[in-house]
Amino acid sequence: MSLVIPEGEFQLVRRILNTNVDGRRKVLFALTGIKGIGRRFSDQICKRAEIDPNIRAGILTVAQIEKIVEIIQNPLKFGIPKWFLNRQKDITDNTYSQLFANNLDMALREDLTRLRKIRAHRGIRHYFGLRVRGQHTKTTGRRGKTVGVAKKK
Repeated sequence: MSLVIPEGEFQLVRRILNTNVDGRRKVLFALTGIKGIGRRFSDQICKRAEIDPNIRAGILTVAQIEKIVEIIQNPLKFGIPKWFLNRQKDITDNTYSQLFANNLDMALREDLTRLRKIRAHRGIRHYFGLRVRGQHTKTTGRRGKTVGVAKKK
C-alpha cells in the first residue's frame, strides 16, 4: 500500500515551535520529535485539536498547526489535567506548565545549578558525574574510568 497525496499541499518538513517535524510521519508520532512532548501528550494534543492522529504531518493546514501550537503553549486552558504536565509546582512561582524545546533544557540546567549552589546531595553527585538515585556504584557504571591494575612484565 503506497501513500498517494496531491503534490500541492504536502510538505516533507513542517516547522512547529522552532523544531523541524518530519512531514512523512503520522501526526501522533511526528509531534514527539519536539523535545518535551511524548506519545501520550501528543495523543492529548490531537484529541483537543480534533485532528486525526493517523494523517501525515505534511498534510496539516496552517490553521491546524496554529491550533496545535496554542494547545502546547496553554494545555490547562484546553482541559489537559495538571498531573499530565511535565513541570508541576515550579520552585519559583508554583505554577503548572508544559515545557518543550529550549525551555526544557534551560529549566533542567537551572534546577541542577540550584542544587549545586545549595550544596544538596543530588547537586554534588550531578557535579561529579556520579549516580544520583541511590544505585550501587561499587561494581557497575565504570565506563570511562580506569579499571583494574596494570600488570608487571
